[in-house]
Amino acid sequence: MTFYVENETDREFPFDIEEVAKAVGNQVLKNENCKYDNFAINVLVTDNEGIREYNNQFRNIDKETDVLSFPNLEFDTPGVYYIPEGEEADYLDPETDELILGDIILSVDRIYSQAEEYGHSVKREFAFLVAHSMLHLSGYDHMTEEEAKVMEARQEKALEDLGITRDI
Repeated sequence: MTFYVENETDREFPFDIEEVAKAVGNQVLKNENCKYDNFAINVLVTDNEGIREYNNQFRNIDKETDVLSFPNLEFDTPGVYYIPEGEEADYLDPETDELILGDIILSVDRIYSQAEEYGHSVKREFAFLVAHSMLHLSGYDHMTEEEAKVMEARQEKALEDLGITRDI
């Protein structure tokens, strides 16, 4: 698995963001029984202004948010990874043959403020948002209450499996 992680801010984290992103990403995909072993995900850490610009550009919503997810695959059923025959070039990196799952954009400002607001560590908030976004990259959404409950349970399961609890 390849995680391309870029922090375009000057803000530092008290942990290795690439290591945590990889661990969370792997755990989510393991829990989802992803049949692909070789995949790529891009992670960009920006600030509130940066994520507001991306949100406006790609979603026509002119406000900041904590995380944006841009899946590369289309899902008929969440968690069922399928590449239509003959369309491999649209989903696989031609140089590495990795399945390109998509892009994640995180706001460092929101990570820090939400960690404080919810009373847990910055690492826990970062991991939570990566898990949330990984589920979006796996076809899940939270447009209805039922969908939200499914996503929340899957997020918590991945973090529990890694020992990343609200106490950490």
